[in-house]
Amino acid sequence: MHDLHVRVLVVENGLVACLPEKSVTLDRCRFCVHSTHFETGGKKVVSPARAYCSRSEASDEVDLRSVTRVWCDDTQGEGFRSIMSIIS
Repeated sequence: MHDLHVRVLVVENGLVACLPEKSVTLDRCRFCVHSTHFETGGKKVVSPARAYCSRSEASDEVDLRSVTRVWCDDTQGEGFRSIMSIIS
């Protein structure tokens, strides 16, 4: 996916602005179908949700305490949508 269709959300106090009027925790973000990548330790890694949905080889657990940014492909303003809606 081209970066023009991705929002980069800055993490502040463990929260990201999922929607303009609603912030969510990274715990929630890691299970969202819209999260594509997390930045941790200066590296961009595949989000746990995207890795699971795509059966990616990304197997390392993401330390949410060190995440500084989240790449999100929700450009329609849907907000959080659990990966469970896709895998169930």
